[in-house]
Amino acid sequence: MCGITGIVSRSIDPAKAQEALRSMNDAIAHRGPDGEGTWNNEHAYLGHRRLAIIDLSDAGKQPMFSYDGRYVLVYNGEIYNYKELRLQLQRAVQGTNERPYFFSTQTDTEVILAAYMRWGKDCLKYFNGMFAFAIYDKENRTSFIARDRLGIKPLYYTLKDDTLLFASELRAILRSGLVEKKVNREALPDYLQYQTVHAPNTIIEDVKMLLPGHFLWFENNELAEHAWWKAEKNVNYESEGKSYKEICGDVKNLFYSAVERRLVADVPFGAFLSGGIDSSAVVGAMTQVASQKVQTFSVVFDEGEFSEAKYSRLVAQKFGTDHHEIKLTPQNFLEQIPEALKAMDHPSGDGPNTYIVSKATRQAGITMALSGLGSDELFGGYDIFKRSYKLEKQWWLNLAPRLFRVPAGFALKNFNRTVSAQKIAEIISKPAINFNYSYPVSRQVLDTSSVKRLLGRSDLPMNSVYRFLRLLDFNDKGHRLSKYSLAEMGTYMQNTLLRDTDQMSMAVALEVRVPFLDYKLVEYVLGVHDKHKYPHTPKKLLIDSLGDLLPPEIVNRKKMGFVLPWPVWMKHELKELCEHNLANLEEFGINRQEINNLWNSFLKNDPRAGWSRVWPLVSLGYYKTNL
Repeated sequence: MCGITGIVSRSIDPAKAQEALRSMNDAIAHRGPDGEGTWNNEHAYLGHRRLAIIDLSDAGKQPMFSYDGRYVLVYNGEIYNYKELRLQLQRAVQGTNERPYFFSTQTDTEVILAAYMRWGKDCLKYFNGMFAFAIYDKENRTSFIARDRLGIKPLYYTLKDDTLLFASELRAILRSGLVEKKVNREALPDYLQYQTVHAPNTIIEDVKMLLPGHFLWFENNELAEHAWWKAEKNVNYESEGKSYKEICGDVKNLFYSAVERRLVADVPFGAFLSGGIDSSAVVGAMTQVASQKVQTFSVVFDEGEFSEAKYSRLVAQKFGTDHHEIKLTPQNFLEQIPEALKAMDHPSGDGPNTYIVSKATRQAGITMALSGLGSDELFGGYDIFKRSYKLEKQWWLNLAPRLFRVPAGFALKNFNRTVSAQKIAEIISKPAINFNYSYPVSRQVLDTSSVKRLLGRSDLPMNSVYRFLRLLDFNDKGHRLSKYSLAEMGTYMQNTLLRDTDQMSMAVALEVRVPFLDYKLVEYVLGVHDKHKYPHTPKKLLIDSLGDLLPPEIVNRKKMGFVLPWPVWMKHELKELCEHNLANLEEFGINRQEINNLWNSFLKNDPRAGWSRVWPLVSLGYYKTNL
């Protein structure tokens, strides 16, 4: 796990490019405290920051060159099946021009180079892992830049005239001095609605995020983007015709294999353990396949209202882990919030929790940790799965003409001031009552009318989540739940959860691995019929697949997560910070009076102005100040 930077250009002044590359590398020093490296010729400038996880020797230094010196690679991530691929690439294939590759290191980095030399762009199909990398061909002057299937590792880029810049973090591109720090005003509606900006757009004008499962090809000053993997096009339907017991067996095997693959490391590692289903499943599987005692880490509080300690202790005791409780008070949390904001690479309404947990884990001596992220999206862990399934069965709601539904929605908004009522009112006012229209509303932080008022606009660009669903080419007959999973993974998970996890964990040089997002497991579960996957009980398919692995107390506990006194903090200890950063939003063209109205409504405990609707604006204002 590392950070990468790069500049490819035929016209840039060499001294200017080298200075820009140094600044870019310095901007992401936190991602790689174990070393750095740069390389350049007259057209390409590549940089790397190293967090050593596999092969800690100097042999793992980057940029790395192929044995013939033609290709140069910078890479961020892990290829979990690199040992199998290494053996395959060491063998020649009779009757073809595929010759053996002569390895000089034990790294997965060199396996990427060898795979590219043998299979070209198709090498991506062989990798099981999380990655973002760039390969420069010195002979043909081409650049191949790719991102993993599910978007676990980030990659930002921009093309200005004939100069291509790319990096693991947005701040590195901005630090280059070659890109104007100009806010993308067309992305503001997206951010205000969803506390994030959906890829390929970012909060910065002309800087994009490479989509998951895509690669860039840069040749002769022309940049082309191609999709090499899409979840909806790679669904595995092998479960069709199998019994439920057989399907559960398949899921168990795939999950255990995913966990085992992610235990390859030459540094101390462990797992986050909240005591919920997801983290407990990961820890349970780790203890079954690991060759050493598993270390687990839980953030606990003395206050029973906030603490999940009894659940994490129960799991740790069952599996005999080397358990570490990291005690924090709400005051500890509060004191670190400004630090978490400073670590933010792209504005987000979430993230401080991840930063503080990651920091505590890193300080305990752990360099790599496994997380249960992705389970809710894959196994229907959110309430929205049930709600959406029931809604789509109520087709008769569409018999009422929209002419009557719109005023009914307006009346509901005025009669019931709760957030849920406001969302129902917006949904019944849509052209149709179905998933494509309801899901974008369900995930909104601020409703459309609020965003229009804040921006002083009578209309907004097409909703990003709605656009995603319109373009989703997936036959959901018998697989509606899989469609909901695709929606969750393609929007909220990729653009909020994964981005926040990367930027906040790497801010403290901690690598986080996510076994539930192993692509083989994802492809299989997406192909399971609704009748086997419907969550009559929380994540039923996952729980049944694990058998008696988890204690009943964990399976049947109420979903909790971090419950902290954010509303209290924002009205007292964080009030000055909030008001200062909200004032900065006027520079974005956001209406000051509407900001004040929202803030005052929050202070008066208006249910339509909860803290989670105000905090993303505070975060955006902080980002503007520190841009």
